[in-house]
Amino acid sequence: MIQEIINRYKRMRTEHFLRQTYQYSYAFVGMGQHSLANLYPVLHYLGVPLKYICVTSERKARLIGQKFPGVTATASLDAMLNDEAIRGVFVSASPSAHFSIASQVLKSGKSLFIEKPPCQTLEELDTLIALQQHGIPEHRSPARTCSPASARPRSLSPVAMVGLQKRYAPAIQLLRQRLGKEHLVSYDLHYLTGPYPEGDALLNLYVHPLDLVCFLFGKPVILATQRVAKDSYLLMLRHQHVVGTLELSAAYTWTAAEESLKVCTRAGVYRLRQTEELTFEPGHPTLFGIPTEKIRTMRQTTEHLFQRSQFAPVLTGNQVYTQGFYGEIASFVSQVESGKREDAASLKSVRDTYELIFDILQK
Repeated sequence: MIQEIINRYKRMRTEHFLRQTYQYSYAFVGMGQHSLANLYPVLHYLGVPLKYICVTSERKARLIGQKFPGVTATASLDAMLNDEAIRGVFVSASPSAHFSIASQVLKSGKSLFIEKPPCQTLEELDTLIALQQHGIPEHRSPARTCSPASARPRSLSPVAMVGLQKRYAPAIQLLRQRLGKEHLVSYDLHYLTGPYPEGDALLNLYVHPLDLVCFLFGKPVILATQRVAKDSYLLMLRHQHVVGTLELSAAYTWTAAEESLKVCTRAGVYRLRQTEELTFEPGHPTLFGIPTEKIRTMRQTTEHLFQRSQFAPVLTGNQVYTQGFYGEIASFVSQVESGKREDAASLKSVRDTYELIFDILQK
């Protein structure tokens, strides 16, 4: 009897997964290591129908054609943007090319998922937001990347989503939910890595922790900022309900890189270690203002709210799931397919993050 119930549950779960099919086709621009390690595996798992992969050279396109049978590899962005079957485009190319590509995708009327950073300036971000919401007059020529695609009228603004995957990490979503019910006191964030020669550390690397504090605590104001070394900053920010300090540094090491967040509330302390573990330590009561733990020994308790399981190789224990890659891609495709929009990682929702980045640069 028990075994029959177990088998039935497993069968229903598998059938539910297999019924999740998609009515539209999608395209992908880019073929870097980040995409191959984190984005393509999720697309494959979900069964998202990928029709095109667009890359920068014909030589690479020929190799992709051998590696990904059934997918059209092309070096022409125009080819896929003019295909009416394509409803959504994933972009994970060189950051310097993101704005130009994103502009063309939005002008074509297709939905856009773009890896961070979506653009290089606040003005470019505002341009993308306007394109997503209102489009452009047909007499204006779109920016050039590969081949320009003509602007087409559309009745519904497309989805435009930024790949800041931490917003979809289960531990961070749970922390945000819990903090919404708490009286906040302060927070302390550390994001410590080795040297970052690949580009602009603030825009390409520190966008993650800076976006995280905007996502959790709202729009910030800089109280103090100090650049202590190359690509290394100490910050103090004030949000509406909390003040926090941040150490963003590339003066440490990649071997033992650290990403941690501590949030102090009246009820106790939350600790987030990367997106792997979230704990809560309740505070001790006081008696006439005197901490009871000073009067008698109190046992410190720690509540484990989330912890990535490394025991069994299941989806929820995989880092592409716990870091939010699965959640963000599933959300994007769901919005494209259903026509229902959400603001969890829209272009408009990252404006506070961009304002913070460029305020830091001006200090």
